[in-house]
Amino acid sequence: MSDEWDEIGFVISSDYRVTALKRLAEGPATPSQIADEADIGIAHVSRALKGLRDRGLVELLVPEERKKGRVYGITTDGNDIWQQIESQNLID
Repeated sequence: MSDEWDEIGFVISSDYRVTALKRLAEGPATPSQIADEADIGIAHVSRALKGLRDRGLVELLVPEERKKGRVYGITTDGNDIWQQIESQNLID
């Protein structure tokens, strides 16, 4: 359980990570889709996705070599963490 709270704390400590995970909970998306929909810079989204991916909360759904049209999806762990964040009302 402490690991889960560590993951939750990691996500909610960044509005960009929250935005990216929330969007991917709705379905797969590219970084530019997330940035456009949330009206935030692509660099912020890319950095957030990297952090979430490093922790196994999101995954790349296309080959690693692909540089354009990189589609990301939420993992089972990421979905579990997102459900916890929402059910605990940990974000505005």
